[in-house]
Amino acid sequence: MKLLVTGATGNLGSKIVKKLLETVPAENVAVSVRNPEKAEDLQAQGVEVRQGDFDQPDSLDKAFAGVDRLLLISADGDNDTRIRQHTQAVKAAAKANVKFIAYTSVVNAQESELFLAPTHKATEQAIMDTGIPYAFLRNNWYFENEASSIEGVLAGAPWVTSAEEGKVGWALQQDYAEAAAAVLAGEGHENKIYELSGPLLTQAEIAKEVGDVLGKEVQVQQVDDQTYAGIMKEAGVPEFLLPMLVDIQKGIREGALEVASDDFEKLLGRQVTPLRKGIEQIKEQA
Repeated sequence: MKLLVTGATGNLGSKIVKKLLETVPAENVAVSVRNPEKAEDLQAQGVEVRQGDFDQPDSLDKAFAGVDRLLLISADGDNDTRIRQHTQAVKAAAKANVKFIAYTSVVNAQESELFLAPTHKATEQAIMDTGIPYAFLRNNWYFENEASSIEGVLAGAPWVTSAEEGKVGWALQQDYAEAAAAVLAGEGHENKIYELSGPLLTQAEIAKEVGDVLGKEVQVQQVDDQTYAGIMKEAGVPEFLLPMLVDIQKGIREGALEVASDDFEKLLGRQVTPLRKGIEQIKEQA
């Protein structure tokens, strides 16, 4: 049986492939990447490296040929770009007679008002329309996304947010990777939806957790969206990223990431990794 992971040289994809190789023979694993040169380490381990570009459908026809189970990792970019790219990838999977598609989506994708949701809603629908058995891995929020805030706290800055009392189901990217690997290589996941959320915490609660690990009291500065954007700009965030950061805070404030679920534990066979470990890792890397 041939398993294939797209985007395998990215942060999430590389972790997924590494986890897969712990239980699946390398000759049964393939990856689809835009630049095969970046996957030479995987090729050296016996993984089949295929060139595939979501913007070049012909390349996907070749990349997905002979694949039984596909993990489609969502691409980067604006919603319109991602919807186009994902739709082309799904069509290529159907053309290649792939037997199963797992897709990294976002929590509550079909009903969510989060600015990222349209991409995932459209992609989920495209996959369902093919009739191919699927699993939707609806990821909440990578804790690593908070690295800059933790680094700011280390430098003496407050924890700045406009999310008010909105809650997030943060989890470490490694846990998301292990869950994805379990679904791709496992059985009984056909036509399943997994809402992958860690314990739900507010900004104040996560700031306290950060303070406990760092051994310092962390001041939480609640501001409005405009002030938040201004502070982020002063901190050196590129201007083109500011609307996205504000939209994230708005989505959290409005409850878009407040999705409670124990699906993580079901897939991992254990509790999610404590966020303290993630805080310690970011501290060490700072």
